[in-house]
Amino acid sequence: MVPEDEVAGDDLGRMASRSGRGPAAEAATSTAGSRKTVTIYDVARLAGVAPSTVSRAFARPGRVSADTAARIRSAAAELGYRVNPLARALSTSRTHMIAIMISDITNPFYAELVRGAQIAASEADYTVVLADARESGVLEREALERVLPMVDGIVVGSSRMADSTLQMIAKQKPLMMLNRHLVGIPSVVTDNARGTRRAVEHLGELGHEAVTYVAGPEASWADGMRWRALREAGLELHLHTRRAGPVAPTVEGGRLAALSMVDDPPTAILAYNDLVAIGMIGAFVSTGFRVPQDVSVIGYDNILAAELISPGLTTVASPGRTMGAAAVKNVLALLGGALPRSDQAFVMPTRLVVRHSTGRPRR
Repeated sequence: MVPEDEVAGDDLGRMASRSGRGPAAEAATSTAGSRKTVTIYDVARLAGVAPSTVSRAFARPGRVSADTAARIRSAAAELGYRVNPLARALSTSRTHMIAIMISDITNPFYAELVRGAQIAASEADYTVVLADARESGVLEREALERVLPMVDGIVVGSSRMADSTLQMIAKQKPLMMLNRHLVGIPSVVTDNARGTRRAVEHLGELGHEAVTYVAGPEASWADGMRWRALREAGLELHLHTRRAGPVAPTVEGGRLAALSMVDDPPTAILAYNDLVAIGMIGAFVSTGFRVPQDVSVIGYDNILAAELISPGLTTVASPGRTMGAAAVKNVLALLGGALPRSDQAFVMPTRLVVRHSTGRPRR
């Protein structure tokens, strides 16, 4: 009897050989050219273990000792054996892949988020499939519909899709949302309220009496949270608040926003993200304004470029790598049978990083 947990495509290959030639006969990866297909039985003989142990070493590595697993990997490498993920998926109903959907691959904020997700996935023997929505809810939905059959779970970062679409997808596969909270779906978000309040407090301490918020995409949940937090903090701290935008969440979006303000620039600006803030600083400086002497600018995210520009950007830092890892671990927990906690979002802390783009207001 073949052990129940035997995977890696060998059982599929043997079934095909009984019934004649067919696609399943290629389930185990063969060596180059027309050489004989290498099976887990070949690996087992060379490694001196049972075929079921080889199967477990590839499908459930935690159930095999480190020494045995190393011996099996060495034998597999010597023979040229490779696990076929599609064959594994057919025999286990798992592809060991998780989709990560992000709203804009050119935004450096997502680099840390994806890196954290990749590390967490790799530790669990999973692979990350990355998809880019290009700030479009339509493209986001189309991409997710294409990858849905191929992945075990999904992490959606800063979604621009409608609530109903997200709820529909969550019924089909375990789903975690990042930077957006929707009742009924588990999520990890940054502490927008605390981060925004710290930014406003900082400006108030410098002597500013008004703050202009340069808004990002209208479909962004985080944008709405930051504007609401800014208004609340302004009321409590007796600062006037104003909203400008929305603008594209890019350097160019920030540049255009700044150029629209040169006739009467505010003394203090909180931008939707660092890219917008960086674009605004560049535009203000190029038109003869001084930062922070004439206008103070604060960003959001603390991307690498925030400390490379001149002046260095004061910004609200969010733990992107930790968020990505937390989201993947939660998806894996859901796959393992954990019950989702979807009534409240898991909130990650933020902190204000003060650099040189903020100062006392002009008089």
